[in-house]
Amino acid sequence: MSTPVRLLVHGASGRMGRALLRLAAGREDVAVVAAVQRTVGQRVVDGIPHFTASELAGTPAFDAAIDFSLPEGFDPVLALCRGRGAALVSGTTGLFDVQRAALDSAAASIPVLWQANFSVGVAVLDELVERAASALPGWDCDIVESHHVHKRDAPSGTALALGESAQRGGAQPRYASLRAGDIVGEHLVQFATVGERIELVHRAGNRDIFAQGALLAATRLAGRPPGRYGLRQLLFG
Repeated sequence: MSTPVRLLVHGASGRMGRALLRLAAGREDVAVVAAVQRTVGQRVVDGIPHFTASELAGTPAFDAAIDFSLPEGFDPVLALCRGRGAALVSGTTGLFDVQRAALDSAAASIPVLWQANFSVGVAVLDELVERAASALPGWDCDIVESHHVHKRDAPSGTALALGESAQRGGAQPRYASLRAGDIVGEHLVQFATVGERIELVHRAGNRDIFAQGALLAATRLAGRPPGRYGLRQLLFG
């Protein structure tokens, strides 16, 4: 059996952080060596040492950090990964342009991955959308995304990313957004022409899929050469 990938979970008290800790406990290919959050009550929980954000520099050695925090917490964990030569997997949203530029700079020395959606199925859908757009010049392309009533942004970030892939394939996507009930996330990409239509659909049934995708990304990113990576690249590259 190969040695488990040592993980630092940054933003451990958030919804994604809690899911990462819970799901990592059931896997043999990863070992969480540190959980970092803004405040700490119990120092060790289920055998995992917990650190406050101000104690980040004192965390033990790790192979990859998974970051689902806030923009103000992003810079320290990126700096830590650069200093230790460790990989960074991040899903923190709302990053500023200067922080995105810092990711590009860090990629010269460590492997980094920032992703808006960590669903493995969405990564596969993204690949299929670009291929379909390339094979279907002149077809109409429409992207319909559905989410729960509390989601404010529209179109969703995932829909826009799918649209970018469609554009790379030569299509000109149009968007429609639906907000209803407690829908976790559904994305339909439709290609249509006279007499025929193709629909590519992904439906998320629960939010654990995003944590599972982040764990998969960390296992595949750790030990890679420096550079900017995406989940799609790790699956198909």
